[in-house]
Amino acid sequence: MPRFIRPLIAACALAATMAHAAFPERPITIVVPYAPGGAADAVARVLATRMGSKLGTSVIVENKAGASGTIGASFVAKAKADGYTMLYDATPYSINPHLFAKMPYAANALQPLSLVLLAPNALVVKAESPLKNVNDLIAKAKAEPGKINFASGGSGTVQRLAAELFRQQLGLDMVHVPYKSGGPAIADVMGGQVDFMFATVAASYPLVSGGKLRALAVSSPQRSARLPEVPTVAETVIPGYEAYEWNGVLLPAGTPAAISKQLHQVIAEVLKEDEVKQRLSDLGAQPVGSTPAEFSAFLKKEDAKWGEVVKKGNIKLD
Repeated sequence: MPRFIRPLIAACALAATMAHAAFPERPITIVVPYAPGGAADAVARVLATRMGSKLGTSVIVENKAGASGTIGASFVAKAKADGYTMLYDATPYSINPHLFAKMPYAANALQPLSLVLLAPNALVVKAESPLKNVNDLIAKAKAEPGKINFASGGSGTVQRLAAELFRQQLGLDMVHVPYKSGGPAIADVMGGQVDFMFATVAASYPLVSGGKLRALAVSSPQRSARLPEVPTVAETVIPGYEAYEWNGVLLPAGTPAAISKQLHQVIAEVLKEDEVKQRLSDLGAQPVGSTPAEFSAFLKKEDAKWGEVVKKGNIKLD
């Protein structure tokens, strides 16, 4: 190799290293593909604030809601893979490919970075319901096929699919009543117009503790710290049952490894902070964190589970 080439190669390598070392040089955007005010939005803003402090730059949350989260996810999937645009997504990310005839981005257009949290749902009935536990609900559903109904905030929500998974695994004949959002659905469960629903612990806990709803079970493998007296579906009737709300961070595929590693390390540090853990606990969630490989394996498992539920239940978007 000619002598003058070696210094040139070394200079290029040094320049590349310095470019990565300089990250970030400008503000980072976290895209939340849902409307402001929801749980995912709230956690993303906590994450953004703490990440910005550690990275020494502004981390901005931008909401790009619509089409069950696919608009925002598509935006990030098509963004430059430089670490300056991140996706903070949730369970619909795993459900949407099975509900939409065509997705607006390729399956490999995003790369998992880190799981952030897991949050269980609670199976709730009105406080005055004669159904005192899950076995009461099952017995009534078996005795009166097609008479028990359950609410959800929409056909593509994890709450709807949590109930569908419950129904399928027990072989029950029950009727789904979809609403445009979770609020009206919970209101009609409280009013007795609908028999039950799976609702997030964050949404249901104040109503359960306030005596307006009764929680019969939670959807996580372990009991919820917010509702410790409420048994899990798994321990009660369906071993292995779980239907989580998850949140996680993804990047455009092809993001440089050094940048991905830096962002992952910062997220891991944030999730260990006591203040952040308490904030997530207040939302009924468990901070988990993960490696990119662990998050990828988790997403594959979620994809397979919800794909089977959607297919078996012939579930369509409202």
